[in-house]
Amino acid sequence: MLISSFEHSVDAKGRVFIPAKWRDDLGDTIVITRDMLGGGDTRCLFGMSMPVWNEMLERFKRVAISDVPAQNALRMMFAGACDCELDKQGRVLLSAGLRKYAGIDKEAVLIGMGNRIEIWSRERWESHCAANEEISGETLKYLTELGI
Repeated sequence: MLISSFEHSVDAKGRVFIPAKWRDDLGDTIVITRDMLGGGDTRCLFGMSMPVWNEMLERFKRVAISDVPAQNALRMMFAGACDCELDKQGRVLLSAGLRKYAGIDKEAVLIGMGNRIEIWSRERWESHCAANEEISGETLKYLTELGI
């Protein structure tokens, strides 16, 4: 299970270290792409194992071609997607385009989200945490409606 958070430096080549405790769940090749959270200060990257990526692909196949908003979101997600192999030190190379999109420069925060990871710039992560310090009653109500 992919849980917890880790802070790591991004090296001069754009590589970031994947924690050892996550490597068994993620495998030797990780698909990294843009998030689907929105824009601005919430931009981050999603990373997932090939089996999780393939599960997502099956769901995406059901999206109607005429569903313009969904197709636009998928277009952005697929255009930036990279399959990244871990090197011998457990690092993956984040493409320049993905680093630019997420604002990741020197410091990254990796967040475990159960079946995927999120890779944030440290600054954006800290800003996001400050803006979302408390879980509101509305959020709890929404989670209850989802059956969680």
